[in-house]
Amino acid sequence: MPSNPNSPAADSATPLTGAPPVREGGESPSEAQLEHREGQLGKLIYATLAGGTLLLASFVAQLLFESSVDIGGTTYNPAATMLGLLAALLLGTPLVFFALRDLAKGKVQLGALVALAVLGAFVMGSYQESAAIAFFMILAGLIEDRTAVGAQASIEALVRITPTRAFKVVGESEVETEAKDLKPGDVVRVRPGDNIPADGRIVTGESTVNQANITGESIPVDKLVGDDVFGGTINLTGAMDIEVTQAGSDTTLGRVKDMILQAKESKIPILRMIDRYADWYTPTVLMFVGIVLFFNMRNGVDNAAERAITMLVIAVPAAIILATPTAMVAGLSAAARLGVLFKSVVDLEAARGLTAIVMDKTGTLTTGELSVTRLKPAVGIEGADLLKATALAEQNSRHPVARAVVEVARRANLKLATPTEFEEQAGRGVRAQVDGHTIYVGRAAWIADAAITGIPAASSQVVRDLAASPETDGLSVLFVVRDNVLLGWLGLEDNARREAPIAMDNLRSLGLKRLIIMTGDRESVAKRVAAQMHIEEYKSEVLPHEKLEMVDSLKEKGHRVAMIGDGVNDAPALAAGDISIAMGAAGSDVAIHSASIALMNNNLNRIPFLIRLSRHTSSVIKQNLAIGAVFIVVFMCLAAAGAVSPIAAAFLHVCSGLVVIFNSARLVRSGEDIEHNEAMLLREAQEEAKKKADRDRLADARAKAAAANPAPAPPATT
Repeated sequence: MPSNPNSPAADSATPLTGAPPVREGGESPSEAQLEHREGQLGKLIYATLAGGTLLLASFVAQLLFESSVDIGGTTYNPAATMLGLLAALLLGTPLVFFALRDLAKGKVQLGALVALAVLGAFVMGSYQESAAIAFFMILAGLIEDRTAVGAQASIEALVRITPTRAFKVVGESEVETEAKDLKPGDVVRVRPGDNIPADGRIVTGESTVNQANITGESIPVDKLVGDDVFGGTINLTGAMDIEVTQAGSDTTLGRVKDMILQAKESKIPILRMIDRYADWYTPTVLMFVGIVLFFNMRNGVDNAAERAITMLVIAVPAAIILATPTAMVAGLSAAARLGVLFKSVVDLEAARGLTAIVMDKTGTLTTGELSVTRLKPAVGIEGADLLKATALAEQNSRHPVARAVVEVARRANLKLATPTEFEEQAGRGVRAQVDGHTIYVGRAAWIADAAITGIPAASSQVVRDLAASPETDGLSVLFVVRDNVLLGWLGLEDNARREAPIAMDNLRSLGLKRLIIMTGDRESVAKRVAAQMHIEEYKSEVLPHEKLEMVDSLKEKGHRVAMIGDGVNDAPALAAGDISIAMGAAGSDVAIHSASIALMNNNLNRIPFLIRLSRHTSSVIKQNLAIGAVFIVVFMCLAAAGAVSPIAAAFLHVCSGLVVIFNSARLVRSGEDIEHNEAMLLREAQEEAKKKADRDRLADARAKAAAANPAPAPPATT
């Protein structure tokens, strides 16, 4: 929805300062444009300080020098009057100029109210009053503009995290190059203390990497050969050679920046409602001012004009202009600090009303790092043959089960040929054509269907019996068929996330009525995980479309539903939820594009946090709007009654904006308890590691001492 030019939200502080607005629609201004904008604001600050100095000197002159000039029965202080006149011209001219420029474009913006107040006081000969109004209103505008520019600059600072230079490995030597010129396939060398210049995969070396600016996790992560790393993160300990997989704007950091910009430019419903009625605001204010001016003319022109000027100053809704943007920027900042990224502020606002959450199991409630714990070949089949056939079929799949199988095959040094055909059926299994063989790997119900796999009826019955037997209880089971022959089955296990049960308890304490686990896994596995999570509702052996049906069913019953998944097999259900949350989105294009909220790490404690943050942010916005509305209504009435002077009104105008800014700033501290707890866990882990190292050193020292001084042999006995 395009921004309404007369709305407080669109208007922002620009009519008061004349600075060009930050571009909307998700388009990011360049660093040079931001510097130009900040430079313009800097000039305006200097001009305002000069005008303020003249205004202050005017008041000082009025105190020090006696009034000596009588013009038309009014006594003037020449020094104070001249200084006030200069201050009014210096401070008021830009405001009047920008208001006239807008009027020439057919726009009656809020700056027109300020310009009328400044002009009215100037025409009355109240130069000090005119200058004071202009000074305080420009000051309020600068505060608002600095808030907007500061938010944009903080987003652009994400780009500066990534180094501009990189050391590219060419043969046996290194070549220093621009990081933006790197391409996928290039190899870069990163030493301790360097920032990693692009997303990539480690080819040699190992290290510890601080990736808090991407994932929000305060604990550094150990990285080995084959592990993925993110551009902009900090290499702490070892040297590494990294093969670039994504560079420039395609990196995880670039996508994070795009998401934050997209969220910042969106609008919540209450702001769109304000936009809808903003066209009436300025004309309505002018109507009330005209009424007060008309009925107070009998008390004198000066008295009536002073009341009208005061009302015009009060009517500029600085607090309302700042109410929503400051709270949303603070909320988005707090969320991003903990690795929670919103595509739209609508999602930040909507999370407060959730009543049901549907969760995928693998990779969400569990670590997703499955391990093969059982390998059961059929009679006459070697275990290595079963494992190789499974890995051959699964190697092109991104499912956690597939990754676990392929990893075991690689550790066993099995050579895997490339499939000539590959087909994956979500929630069922995979089919691959390799070296002339057709291999099926998947769930029992799918494999047992002779129409699909071509296995004999006896083998189909064996599959069904095994699936229901105690032998496979609690395991994720894959059955393997090659050329219509059942080769056997593999059992895999997955561990629940340590923080998951506490996170589920926290969600219930927040008032969520339905927590439901949906998994394609077997009944026994789903039941075990649900018990660990303290969750009563679960559905096993579901297909992706059944997750979608569950979400739709809950919405039809009046629930506000969040869908949580890994973004791989959950895209339809993620799209159907009122909000959708992708776990572990760092490095995952699928997760970032399919969900409205991306958790850059896998900590489930972020989900209760984002609901609390949503509720706190909505509360702060309502407080800010109430502050702005009460300020305008109360002081407009006082101004109409002549109880407030124009200078006091201008000062109070600044104060109302500052109150809103400071009230919103409280949101930035949201999540500090989580950071504190994670820091404590880090210290405990470091202390435990140090104690273990000390014990190992002591054991080594004792072993060496024992080897150097062997105990004497016991005396022989007769």
